[in-house]
Amino acid sequence: MIEPLFWLGLSLLLVATSLTAVLVVAISAFQELARAARSAEKLFDTLSRELPPTLEAIRVTGLEITDLTDDVSEGVKSASQVVKQVDQSLDSARIQAQNLQAGTRSILIGAKAAWKNFTRQKPARRISDRTSSNEKPPLRDLREREVLRPENRRIKAELYRTNEGYNDAASWENNFDDED
Repeated sequence: MIEPLFWLGLSLLLVATSLTAVLVVAISAFQELARAARSAEKLFDTLSRELPPTLEAIRVTGLEITDLTDDVSEGVKSASQVVKQVDQSLDSARIQAQNLQAGTRSILIGAKAAWKNFTRQKPARRISDRTSSNEKPPLRDLREREVLRPENRRIKAELYRTNEGYNDAASWENNFDDED
């Protein structure tokens, strides 16, 4: 009977030894776990102190970026309006310059024609050169007179400009005046 008591005692001894070994290992593990818990607690405290202001700063920065984007888009819109106004002003100035150029050209042509008329030597008329009032002038002279009329000169100038390559009616009129 001793034998079963021996085996019982031996098994109790082995269980006690195993439990002691587990407790020794568990104590060191529990100590490490406690250290990790303290570190986690410190981390969570730091996060709870630092995270809300950081998130608030990020939110404010996002709002400021939105405001700046709006300001930039408004600036771009106003700049495009200024560019359109400048473009319209340039177009208007170009049109006014063209009108001024045409007016100046007309004044110069008129002054040139007046000067030619003023400085032209008038031929002495002879009585024999005049046609009598009952005679009709020859047809060729009548055509020449029609061409010399100012209202017909413009029409003829346009026709000659397209046919003979004159740049404008004024240059044809100048050319026509030179032929006189």
